[in-house]
Amino acid sequence: MSDWAGLAWLVVLLAANAFFVGAEFAVISARRSQIEPLAEAGKRSAKTALWAMEHATLMLATSQLGITVCSLLILNVSEPAIHHLLEVPLGLTGLPDAYIGTLAFIVALLLVSYLHVVFGEMVPKNLSFSVPDRAVLLLAPPLVFVARVFKPLIITLNACANGVLRLFGVQPKNEATSAYTLDEVATIVSQSTREGVLRDGTGALSAAFEFTNLKVRDVAVSLGKLVSLPETATAADVEKAVTRHGFSRYVLADAEGFLTGYVHLKDVLDLDIASAGAATLAAPDSYAGQIPAKRIRALISIFEDTDLEDALATMRRSGAHLARSFTAEGETTGVLFLEDIIEELVGEVQDATRRE
Repeated sequence: MSDWAGLAWLVVLLAANAFFVGAEFAVISARRSQIEPLAEAGKRSAKTALWAMEHATLMLATSQLGITVCSLLILNVSEPAIHHLLEVPLGLTGLPDAYIGTLAFIVALLLVSYLHVVFGEMVPKNLSFSVPDRAVLLLAPPLVFVARVFKPLIITLNACANGVLRLFGVQPKNEATSAYTLDEVATIVSQSTREGVLRDGTGALSAAFEFTNLKVRDVAVSLGKLVSLPETATAADVEKAVTRHGFSRYVLADAEGFLTGYVHLKDVLDLDIASAGAATLAAPDSYAGQIPAKRIRALISIFEDTDLEDALATMRRSGAHLARSFTAEGETTGVLFLEDIIEELVGEVQDATRRE
């Protein structure tokens, strides 16, 4: 092979090495959420890219095989060519042949290493990191083609590597990580907010992450702070409570303090609040005495150690706005208000009837 042919092979092998490096990092760093919509729209390169991301170990094995072969060929084919070309100008210096050969080898080795590291490794790696979604659409299809051509060899080598991992107690993964844990997302939001990339003026994002760590006991109103009415309360009692406290919902308790249910202001609006104690004939449901049992809403019960997000789901399914919290022994510890749960997510929610 001529020296100039060796230089031509250097360019080809550097390009091939750069391809395998770029494809390797593109498959790892590309975001699945950006590729899936393109695949659903029918784009073939996106479908192939998704397949590559789902078979990450196979793609990485293909890339590593390609990089290794290219690196060996670059050293064995290109270095001698550059070595011979350098001997001519170095021979004009008048140095002994032994020194010229050694100096030419050192220069050729440094030059090939520089080209290999910079153009064969770092440039394609940084490019794939900078535009991973575009890079994976461009590089994944040819990488998949190479993987399928050399599949038997690559599968064998990959199986050997996975076997070594299992010997050390590590379970190999076939798919690149496409989802984040809650802690990872919280860290991303926190860092993005500090750097000014993301704005969380209301604190809703931060509250959402803290919400997942809360239990029912953290939000429930204790019995000592609870504003309740006797189960014999009348519509007039509810009116007085609204006037005094401003709440729209009140828990009812019997003589022994056991919570029997709750009533909403709108449940008694159509009941007559006659001071004389006699029902009017204004409406069939008019009632001046104790609130009818059918108007009292049932209290669901939720264990105090239940995750707040699970409690919210339970209350939404049942349609209840209030729930009784209880201990493992069945003792009532307080009342959980749907409004208080919402406030943990979005901030203060002002009751329309609340007094300042």
